[in-house]
Amino acid sequence: MIEKSLKLSVAESCTGGLIASRITDIAGSSEYFDAGMVTYSNAAKIRFLGVPEELLIRHGAVSRETAESMAQGVRRATGSHVGLSVTGIAGPGGGSDLKPVGTVFIGISWEEGVLVKGFLFKGDRKEIRQQASDAALQMVIDHLEVESV
Repeated sequence: MIEKSLKLSVAESCTGGLIASRITDIAGSSEYFDAGMVTYSNAAKIRFLGVPEELLIRHGAVSRETAESMAQGVRRATGSHVGLSVTGIAGPGGGSDLKPVGTVFIGISWEEGVLVKGFLFKGDRKEIRQQASDAALQMVIDHLEVESV
């Protein structure tokens, strides 16, 4: 990101700031990390990221559509080149047959488009959050290697 002079912002739900923390653990991260938002509640997703309430009602907070809207919203709100979002069910409760504990959607938004991937992680709450943050950071790395952001 530094070589391309890009800024990254993150909108986190189930990871609760873990991704932003891991990024800022690295010396020099201020060169590419702009902002991190923990938008845990639906109200926060609506207020800070502009996620449409109708989208949350129709698809739920844990969905591809919400991850996409969150990634676009954090990029728009901060003016960053790349927006990263994570929404999911870390457990131990909150899961269902359609969306079991460990269901996570990660989105990346950039000027030319958006990419969302779904995951089903196994483990306890801490392990699921760690796996989600690992996957999100790897998605950014992979994206930067492929795309000319």
